[in-house]
Amino acid sequence: MTSEHTDPQDRLIIFDTTLRDGEQAPGCSMTLREKLRVGNALAELGVDVIEAGFPAASPGDFESVQRLAEELEGPVICGLARCQAQDIERATAALAPAKRKRLHVFVATSAIHREYKLNMARQEILKRAVESVQMARQHFDDVEFSAEDAARTELDFLTEIVTAVIDAGATTVNIPDTVGYTAPAEFLAVFKHLRENVPSIDKAILSVHCHNDLGMAVANSLAAVQGGARQIECTINGIGERAGNCSLEEVVMAVRTRNDLFPYATGIDTTRLYPLSRMVSSVTGLHVQRNKAIVGENAFAHEAGIHQHGMLKNAETYEIMRPQDVGISRTNLVLGKHSGRHALRERISDLGFDLDEKQVGAVFAEFKKLADSKKEVFDSDIEALVLHGNVHGAGPWVLEEMHVSAGTGRSSTASVRLRDDEDQVVEEAAVAAGPVEAVFTALELATGIRPELKDFDIRSVSVGEDAQGDVSVTVSYEERLYRGQGLETDVIEASAKAFLHALNRIARTKAMHPAPASRDARRGAA
Repeated sequence: MTSEHTDPQDRLIIFDTTLRDGEQAPGCSMTLREKLRVGNALAELGVDVIEAGFPAASPGDFESVQRLAEELEGPVICGLARCQAQDIERATAALAPAKRKRLHVFVATSAIHREYKLNMARQEILKRAVESVQMARQHFDDVEFSAEDAARTELDFLTEIVTAVIDAGATTVNIPDTVGYTAPAEFLAVFKHLRENVPSIDKAILSVHCHNDLGMAVANSLAAVQGGARQIECTINGIGERAGNCSLEEVVMAVRTRNDLFPYATGIDTTRLYPLSRMVSSVTGLHVQRNKAIVGENAFAHEAGIHQHGMLKNAETYEIMRPQDVGISRTNLVLGKHSGRHALRERISDLGFDLDEKQVGAVFAEFKKLADSKKEVFDSDIEALVLHGNVHGAGPWVLEEMHVSAGTGRSSTASVRLRDDEDQVVEEAAVAAGPVEAVFTALELATGIRPELKDFDIRSVSVGEDAQGDVSVTVSYEERLYRGQGLETDVIEASAKAFLHALNRIARTKAMHPAPASRDARRGAA
């Protein structure tokens, strides 16, 4: 955690939008249970504001915002709304249970959005923005306004609308680079211009929300801070629309590590960054790239001999941060089949996970199976066991048995045996061009669900010929995307479990919820 300061001007507000903008990334939609899990972890991390969702986008979004508002304590719970009366009413209802709450309204301001998306003139947009802020203030003391595509908005109009919404009662004004177009020096000048030309600028907090289309989201956010922004909007692992958002872990550690350039404090417990990064990766199915700053597997790895020599002399020769500061244990303890529950529990704790005895027991059982099938169990293997143990929900189907036959120059066959939550057994077999296709077809026949496979990804969890295969699949069913994950040393079995995980999600959705409204309405602010 960065050093504490008493002056509010030295405090940076961390606004996390993983559950709203992050979830908008294709294939990243989360179940309510997953949102609650991530939301609680964000609260423990110490973020100041959690943007819980867009209540007007769908009944599912409304429910998730409402539940997060009911259950989360600590951070301000924020809901997004277009500058429209019906959106503001829905968000007001969803946020009603929150102890601390904020309404975030937005409207596009750039010339290209005015002409092609809104078909509105400047003064029409200005009027709508002011009226929406005034309406929001009738229900909320804390109101944020975003000028969508601000980075491409004429400075004179941006200055005019920022002045107007602050006078109307906006307590935070967000200047987003919605399409990741700007550059640091240019964005710094925008914030300086607003601070010098908006008479009432000290009555509101300036916020920044950057996308990463040109790879400059973090740099642009830090430039905005130097220009006067005191709130940064960001997501875990930088997930979000297109190339994503400003990465929370990167911007927070940049401020902490270069406090000489950015002399500000955050309330973030940085030792929770790595575990939370892995949780979000597990929930969304988006793997963290190995060379990702701060939380990638290679972020604190050293292979070159000259680097290793320097590290042995003094870690600061090649590390500008301590791995422990972001929740990564320096040592890579290798466990095996003779390791006991206590050793595993200690290692789980070292990796930053807090499990109860029942959860440790479940991971220990899987660990023993894994240790029997491979020589060495690495940190990444244990991490995967912990995360995958929390990913899979209840049935209705469990894979009891699977047989696969494949060979060069001939078709592959697969048979599966499933048991459902009513203890009924179903067996099916299929023939296909390859073993994975045969398994997937057999599972479709057994469950009666035939989705369209959109994405299939396999990665090695650790090293060696006996490494676990982490399989992620994305399927489309009735115009919705569903994700599944599987983990085994046998990649065919991992593929089967991942596909069945997705089928189970489809079955649960069909049983409990109607298909949600189109996600197109979610796309916007920032």
